[in-house]
Amino acid sequence: MAPISIADIVSALPAEDTWGPATSTDNMLQGVPYAPFSKGDKLGRMADWTAESKDRDRAGRQAYNRNYRDQQVYGAGSSSLFSIQAAEEESSFSVVDNTRASAKRTFGRGGGTVFRGRGQRGGAQRGGRAGFQRVGAGRGQGDRYYDNRSGRSNRGRRFGWKDYDKPQRTREPSINVRPDWNMLEEVDFSRLSKLNLETPDGEDLDSYGFLYYYDRSYDKAPVKNAERRLQALERAAYNVTTSQDPVIQELAEKNEATVFATSDILSMLMCAPRSVYSWDIVIVHQGNKIYFDKREGASLDLVTVNENAADAPLELAETSGKQESINTPSALAMEATFINHNFALQTVTESQSAKLEMSHPNPFYNASEESEPLASKGYKYRRFDLSLTDEEPLNMIVRTEVDALLKNPVSGEDQQVIVKALNEFDSKAQGSGGALDWRNKLWSQRGAVVATEMKNNSCKLARWTTQAILAKADAMKLGFVSRANPRSAAAHVVLGVVGYKPREFASQMNLNLGNGWGIVRTIVDRIRALDADEEEDKVTKYVLIKDPNRPVLRLYSVPATTFEEDEEVAEEQEEKGDEDEE
Repeated sequence: MAPISIADIVSALPAEDTWGPATSTDNMLQGVPYAPFSKGDKLGRMADWTAESKDRDRAGRQAYNRNYRDQQVYGAGSSSLFSIQAAEEESSFSVVDNTRASAKRTFGRGGGTVFRGRGQRGGAQRGGRAGFQRVGAGRGQGDRYYDNRSGRSNRGRRFGWKDYDKPQRTREPSINVRPDWNMLEEVDFSRLSKLNLETPDGEDLDSYGFLYYYDRSYDKAPVKNAERRLQALERAAYNVTTSQDPVIQELAEKNEATVFATSDILSMLMCAPRSVYSWDIVIVHQGNKIYFDKREGASLDLVTVNENAADAPLELAETSGKQESINTPSALAMEATFINHNFALQTVTESQSAKLEMSHPNPFYNASEESEPLASKGYKYRRFDLSLTDEEPLNMIVRTEVDALLKNPVSGEDQQVIVKALNEFDSKAQGSGGALDWRNKLWSQRGAVVATEMKNNSCKLARWTTQAILAKADAMKLGFVSRANPRSAAAHVVLGVVGYKPREFASQMNLNLGNGWGIVRTIVDRIRALDADEEEDKVTKYVLIKDPNRPVLRLYSVPATTFEEDEEVAEEQEEKGDEDEE
């Protein structure tokens, strides 16, 4: 017999017993739908067009890319063709809960109900992702949120603007630096804050003007629906710069001191580290005398509003026209200056028989030329010793101001008072700094209202307190004035007046006068060192400018004729205006 090969055995096997990979003729997957997939895909719909269009229309392309960034792979949104269908009997299956339900409602510390379940709409879930629950807030309080994760109550917290989303503040300088000016020094506020000079209380040299008595009825809480309107009174009031003061000129000729200034200029320099807006001071060195002056129409004369607030008022250019023009920093400053002028006039009792005449009449009033009656104002010229040693004496004369008199209820003595006013424009508007509604909270939460003003107007209140201490005033009267209509700056009402002692108020604000005197002495020493080699009769002029966008002071050397042309133009315009009126 012939031998049998392996090929003959394989060829004799039946076809259905063959093994190995399936051939292309096999139809094992016939009728089964196919969808492309990856290992990370979840089986679902092949294409969910409705969900995509719904979210895309609501939140835009950015939200779509963020929410669906994991589903951009082809086939990721596949349909539930492969999912197991639930049996019909499962729909009737239920679990009996034998736990006893409590009818007691649970409240969070913020006063709102805390929902215990997961996925509840609009609230904070215990342990869930929604961490904040909104609780009803009163008028002017802003939104209040309760943080269930940390147990803290966040009042007035804003959700929306991130730090990188806030508009960039680019403030304009108070004066434009000219090409012929030479910068000599640049000092950071952190260095100024470390200075200190203990100066004794000043001595009175002379006094001018007169004072009326303060009306104590303003200290009482106003009756409902009977608020006092702020009146616009026509009275003659003066704020003359240092070098144009005839009394200071006379004292300089007598060599009574080396440095001369007014309290409003000096207080700005002493409180410089608290300032945010730009300002400038003109320093004139003539012979051995130094004068701290201000320009005509300088920003020092304006009263700022919420300068130190974290979210200060914005100019129209920064808000793209969304904000009303009456709530811009410049408009608010004009409004606050008008309020302060009229409030000091309205809160005194004008009586010729009950007033205090100073040693001399008002040095700026000319009865033959002025038609308006004089305002209640007392000018006190006081001298301060800034000497470091007895060998090199350095004295400074400051013209200080007081506004009214007040009878001491215990001793019956007359006390000198400074009268100022804080103003509210709109507690809900941008730039309000989280202030409370004064009409509802001034008398019930007076401490909170004053604390908020100390935070938002730190520089302004520090200047007023410094002026009161320089004048050796016995008390400060702070009025709270609000708009009759938040959308109009034409009419105002007086909501109340709070009294403080200047020294106590300074300690509450953490105001250190020693630091202010140290700043003044440092500037004076620098000016004297610059002109040490100059001739005695030569006049040199400097300008000290606060940078509008940085906490920096810059000292410029300017020509001696700077600002004189501007003053001549201003005088010509005033004379032309008077001729047109006639």
